[in-house]
Amino acid sequence: MNSKVEQSKAGTPAADIAKYVLALALVVGGLVAWWWFNGQWATPVRALAVVAGLVLGALVFLQTGKGRDTREFLSESRFELRKVVWPTREEATRTTWVVVIVVIILSLILAAFDFGIQKAIELFLNFGR
Repeated sequence: MNSKVEQSKAGTPAADIAKYVLALALVVGGLVAWWWFNGQWATPVRALAVVAGLVLGALVFLQTGKGRDTREFLSESRFELRKVVWPTREEATRTTWVVVIVVIILSLILAAFDFGIQKAIELFLNFGR
């Protein structure tokens, strides 16, 4: 069986739970500093406290099992993005125009159906008046 599946079924060790709590406390601490020191600290300093809390919380999170899985996923995603063949500017422009034209045509068709159904209902409701 896959070792990753076996690891994920093993449960969360107590150390990881402590790291999750610490990461959450760092993020919340940065946000609390934003509101607590309103009017006492300059806004850039308060914003720096929030950013520091987010960064430190993320660094602590990345040391957990889920954090390692997240780093591995991001690394593999980056590797896969290198293999993508991106369209040229001309191809992207051409495709965009095709999409715009199809959207306009479908909008006109739906508007015609809407108009036709509206007139049919008005004719039905006004029949015999």
